Amino acid sequence: MNLNQTIEALLFFKGEPLMFKYLAKTLNKSEEEIKNACHELSQSLEDRGIVAVIRDQDITLGTHQDVSELIDTLAKEEVTGPLTKAALETLSIILYRAPITKSDIDYVRGVNSGFILRNLLIRGLIEKTPNPADARTFLYRPTNDLFSHLGIKEQKELPEYEQYNATMQQSLETRDDESL
Repeated sequence: MNLNQTIEALLFFKGEPLMFKYLAKTLNKSEEEIKNACHELSQSLEDRGIVAVIRDQDITLGTHQDVSELIDTLAKEEVTGPLTKAALETLSIILYRAPITKSDIDYVRGVNSGFILRNLLIRGLIEKTPNPADARTFLYRPTNDLFSHLGIKEQKELPEYEQYNATMQQSLETRDDESL
């Protein structure tokens, strides 16, 4: 597999913009090699439904402008319609473990949650803030509006909060122990 295909796979997996510096370090390549591969990727996607969006220091995947009307329609339906099972699962994780990083959410769910997090952010159910422990990541937490809608003032008022919080904490600690 060539470098631009590898970058495409990483972008798909991460579901968010990736810095050229991060890609260079991860793939053990120079930033110049990464930028060249990103431009090759962008050219290879020109006549496809997905495009590579390249900015000054990063790259991300996006949808082609010719399908923007369809995507807008689907996005509006998703934001106004009922929450999916996956969105409810993600929201529950955030409610019980907030503040929590995307990587921890992904670990608990076993899949990439980027699209669902974006949807929950757009709906105003969650918010993201910079992670003081790692400037490259964000922390997700429920909004005050969500607490108000649920009729609670704080996390500890959630049903069986202590039990579920402890279970998720144990799962995350097990993952951390296994990665050592």
